[in-house]
Amino acid sequence: MLAVLGPTASGKTEVGIRLAQRLGGEIVSVDSRQIYREMDIGTAKPTPEEQAQARHHCIDLVYPDEVFSVADFQRAADAAIAAIRSRGGLPILVGGAGLYFRGLVDGLFEGPSADPELRERLHREAEELGDEALHRRLRQIDPEAAHRIHPRDRIRVVRALEVYELTGKPISELQRQWKEGSPRYRLVAFGLRRPREVLNRRANARIKRMLEMGLLDEVAALREKYPFELPAFQGFGYRELWLYLDGKLSFEKAIELLKRNTHRYAKRQMTWFRADRRIHWIDVGEEEPAESVADRILAAYETTIRQTGE
Repeated sequence: MLAVLGPTASGKTEVGIRLAQRLGGEIVSVDSRQIYREMDIGTAKPTPEEQAQARHHCIDLVYPDEVFSVADFQRAADAAIAAIRSRGGLPILVGGAGLYFRGLVDGLFEGPSADPELRERLHREAEELGDEALHRRLRQIDPEAAHRIHPRDRIRVVRALEVYELTGKPISELQRQWKEGSPRYRLVAFGLRRPREVLNRRANARIKRMLEMGLLDEVAALREKYPFELPAFQGFGYRELWLYLDGKLSFEKAIELLKRNTHRYAKRQMTWFRADRRIHWIDVGEEEPAESVADRILAAYETTIRQTGE
């Protein structure tokens, strides 16, 4: 298979579509936020026009108040890949969710089963003490995992603490099992890399476009239907504007935080992907069109296929 990975605002969607068109492929989204229905603008979900250019899978899988795990994603992506192959197409993984990518390609690490009583206690502590308090605890026992997991990602923070309390081992140590087994899929993976300042400018420009497209209205509609505490809304884009609508932030402060949190998320994504030595990095010029980037990836992909004799 082919994979196009990278941080938010790096241009993965456009490049993935060009590759799908050139290779007769279909895109399997590897994104932990685009799985949610009703969350289109803030997740930079491919537009109807983009989806008409190349068939997409693993978007709009659940509603924001439904539980969705990495294992659920693995099952959905496996089914999509099998369907694409049955039609004679090439599955092309496109996204920036490192955990979803590893879970799909390398499988799930063998961790302990959930302990409902322990999990309930940890969630109760998060409500009483705040998410930051639990994240500080995680930093003390597992700095590696804490660096990857956002302080407001309560689901994953709680899971990491749960694993440690049940096994006495950091979750990051157990996740190294990924490196010991055989991958579930054979693939050639490419990462899109841009200088930090360029990536930040692109992210800021995209935030401006999202606001022009009606992001604030999207958040307002979600706010009418769902509680703020849902994990779906704790990522950047929704939380900041939700707090503005609640009167807890000025609009200017909400946008400032949105930009800052987007930049920090991109940095965490790069930290995750840099640890995966399978990824071939493509340095993208600031004004380089998606077609040119796709050309370079396609040439490298075909060279790899020839070298392996497949």
